[in-house]
Amino acid sequence: MAVSLQKRVKRILEEFDSRYGTQASTYLEHDASKAWQLLFATILSAQCTDARVNMVTKDLYRKYPDIRAFAEADPGELEQDIHSTGFFHSKARNIIASARILTEQYDGQIPDTLEELTKLPGVGRKTANLMLSQFFGQDAIVVDTHVGRISRKLGLTKAEDPAKVEADLQKLLPRDHWSAFNVQGIAFGRTICKAPRPRCGECYLADICPSCETADKP
Repeated sequence: MAVSLQKRVKRILEEFDSRYGTQASTYLEHDASKAWQLLFATILSAQCTDARVNMVTKDLYRKYPDIRAFAEADPGELEQDIHSTGFFHSKARNIIASARILTEQYDGQIPDTLEELTKLPGVGRKTANLMLSQFFGQDAIVVDTHVGRISRKLGLTKAEDPAKVEADLQKLLPRDHWSAFNVQGIAFGRTICKAPRPRCGECYLADICPSCETADKP
């Protein structure tokens, strides 16, 4: 039996809260007192697993202990340091450019607004919202691959563009759930609603999911 969108959202949030908690967190390892570590780790995470990024930043942040060290880094050397994360040419260029801007214009501090963050090279809405949510404690929806995909599967949006997905979710989700939804969505996407084969037979939302009938069964 079909359920209304409001009831579906309520059920999804109840299940997610119960199973994954409501704490906003990130899988990227960083010093909680150093916003730049999370910022650069998030830039490195594009098209790369969090596990790989954590392996790289473990040594990277010892070699480059502050923003100024990155601002003064040799591009070729930094490329080698982050080579295994992929797209290392653009990532190195963006990290160095961002570090220089932060050093010269922000006295080494990370800005805490979406507008300022997205002006930094290599920082899009996903990275900016992650910073706002995880470091600055602001309500923000982070739309990564998992969140976009499961939001479409669950009928919360039809949009493919992350900014449009974000706007749709902002209308549907209570503000106090914005930040936690990313962590919950990742957990759900990694364990149940997997790509490319969702485990519908094991899904606790199968009875309200509009995609269940057409999804591959395990």
